[in-house]
Amino acid sequence: MPKKVFIITGEHSGDKHASGVARELKKINPNIIIEAVGGENLKNQGVKLFCDHSKMSGVGLTPKIIYNHFTLGKRIVDYLKNDFKPDIVLLVDYGAFNLTISKFLKKEGFKIFYFIPPQVWASRKWRLKTIKKNIDKVFTIFPFEGQMYDKEGINSTFVGHPLNFELPKKANRDEFFEKYGLDKNKRLVAVFPGSRTFEIKYLFKTFTDAVKIIEKACPDVQFVFSHATNLSPDAFTSEYKTITGDNQALLSVADALILASGTVALEAGLYNTPMIISYKGPLFFYLIYLLVRSIKKACLVNIITGKDIVKEFLMYDSRADKIAQEIIKLLEDKNYREAQIQGLKELSELMGKNHCVQEVARIINEELEGE
Repeated sequence: MPKKVFIITGEHSGDKHASGVARELKKINPNIIIEAVGGENLKNQGVKLFCDHSKMSGVGLTPKIIYNHFTLGKRIVDYLKNDFKPDIVLLVDYGAFNLTISKFLKKEGFKIFYFIPPQVWASRKWRLKTIKKNIDKVFTIFPFEGQMYDKEGINSTFVGHPLNFELPKKANRDEFFEKYGLDKNKRLVAVFPGSRTFEIKYLFKTFTDAVKIIEKACPDVQFVFSHATNLSPDAFTSEYKTITGDNQALLSVADALILASGTVALEAGLYNTPMIISYKGPLFFYLIYLLVRSIKKACLVNIITGKDIVKEFLMYDSRADKIAQEIIKLLEDKNYREAQIQGLKELSELMGKNHCVQEVARIINEELEGE
């Protein structure tokens, strides 16, 4: 009898990573049967979709979203119990939904693996109880996560981060500058004010004011703002050059970066590009964050290395003068700049060299063969 795997994702990035696992599983075992809740990436790998993400997308906890998730969860459990009967269920990212459904799947006796688990190391540490009770194996993407899971007696394996193999090679600086009409004789500071509307609201002016301070202090520096592709064209208007859709190339060729905190800092770190990160938002949400957070660091570079390599300007510290002062120091103080670059190289070493989807597929296949 062919072995069966059912994959549950909830949005585009999870679908993308899951499709890689499906692809590698089929290379190892062409007879395996894979079905999923997913999107176009999984579908393109020949995976039969139980349903797509149309009922799962949305922001917040509106009655409609809660109802959609509840009814979909029940349909999935019923289908797996009565019809598909998989040997392994692989949850991918999408913590709130996947942790909830794991409780019902475990009651039915399914073996459950989790790839890209919720970031309980950052906040809501109580979720570890659910993971310990319902998840048979966790595939972690950050090197420090293993210690936390080991402490709780949770079976986990560090498989590497998707960015290890998804991140494009560093762009050619001269070609990039020529493509966007930049001055090759000037240094470049790139500004990433965020990919969400509220981030633009709270960070854009601060970042712009910081740029004006740097511009006065360093006449040989030019500036580019990154406009996230998911934002509407009129999300912000800058007096400085704005580029859409070439983020990673921009990260790789800049001399320094002003970033809204997020995965972009990890990408920048893997390119060894000096940076600062900043973040602020409504006071109410910040107070909630202080209540649920598990660590005091915000930048993934600092969290992974366990060191203060990148300066963090959060909430009331997110001021134009402070940000500008740090960027100027990174541009003008060679020793200070080199110290951060060396720290970023340490990040690259800690991230490992594993191709995570290959590792996940290999371990799942070993588990299937051992049954």
